Amino acid sequence: MADLSIIIVSWNVRDLLTACLASIHHPGAEVIVVDSGSSDGSAAMVRERFPWARLIALDHNAGFTAGNNTGLRASTGRYVMLLNPDTEVIGDALQQMVAYLDAHSDVGVVGPHTLNSDGTTQSTRRRFPTLPTAFFESTWLQPCAPRRILDRYYVAGPPDDATLDVDWVQGSALMARRAVYEQVGGLDEGYVMYSEEMDWCRRIKDAGWRVVYLGSAQIVHHGGKSSEQVTARRHIHFNTSKVRYFRKHHGALAAETLRAFLLLNYAWQLLLEAFKGALGHKRPVRRARVKAYWQVLKSRLRE
Repeated sequence: MADLSIIIVSWNVRDLLTACLASIHHPGAEVIVVDSGSSDGSAAMVRERFPWARLIALDHNAGFTAGNNTGLRASTGRYVMLLNPDTEVIGDALQQMVAYLDAHSDVGVVGPHTLNSDGTTQSTRRRFPTLPTAFFESTWLQPCAPRRILDRYYVAGPPDDATLDVDWVQGSALMARRAVYEQVGGLDEGYVMYSEEMDWCRRIKDAGWRVVYLGSAQIVHHGGKSSEQVTARRHIHFNTSKVRYFRKHHGALAAETLRAFLLLNYAWQLLLEAFKGALGHKRPVRRARVKAYWQVLKSRLRE
C-alpha cells in the first residue's frame, strides 16, 4: 500500500498539468492522472515526461466528479488526495498534510492554505451554507449580502496560516483518509462538477470525522482553467449542483425556492445584457452573455 495516492483529473490543460506534476515531491506517492478525453496531447505528455505517474486515459470527458471516483477506485494509498491539474505544490505541503493526519486520528479530511497565481490567498475554507447564504454567494447579489452571512460562510477572521476546524475545504486540494473513503464512499456523481466536495465533507462530518484547514501547508491554484473553456456549461453545472446540494440536505422546498430564485436572476441578467447590447455597448460581449444565459434558462437548472 502506498503512503499517499494523489488523483489528478485533467481535461485540455496540458501545460498546467505539466507544472502540477513537476511540483509533486513526496517519496512513495502514487500519482494517478485521469485524462478525461483531452485533445491537446495531455495523455502523451504524461507518458513521455512522467512515466512514474499512472495514467488512466478515458475516451470521453467524464466530468470532474466521475473522474475523481475513477481515480479513487484505482488508488491504494493510506491517504487519498484530490488535486486539480491547475495547482502547484509548494515545498513540503504534502508531507505536512500527511503528518497532520498521522498525528490526529479523528481528522478525516485536511485542506491546505491555497494561493492565487499572484501569491494572494484564495479562500478555500468554508462553513456549510444556509439558504440565505445560497441567495447571495456567487450570485449578482453578493455585493449586497449582509457581511455576517458571508463572513460565516468564508470563515473570515482567523489568519490565513492558522490551523482550525471547518465544515469543508475546496476540492482543488483535499486530502482524506482511506478509512473515510471506505466508510462513506466516493463523491456523489449526481454532481458533474461543483459542490461535490462540500457534499462529501458533509457526509464525512456526519459520520463523525473532523475537517481541518491546515494553514502552514501551501499550494498555488491557478483556478478554473478547464471550466473556462465551456462558459454556459459552467453556469449550468455550478447552479444545478447548488440546487442538488440543498435538495439533498435541506429538502425539496428549499431546493425549489433556490432554483426559482436563480432562474429569475438569470432572466433579469439576460434582459439587462440584451438592453445594453441594443444600446451598442460592447455588443460581442453582450451577445455571448445573452447566449450563455439563455442556455442556462433552457436547462431550467434541472439535473
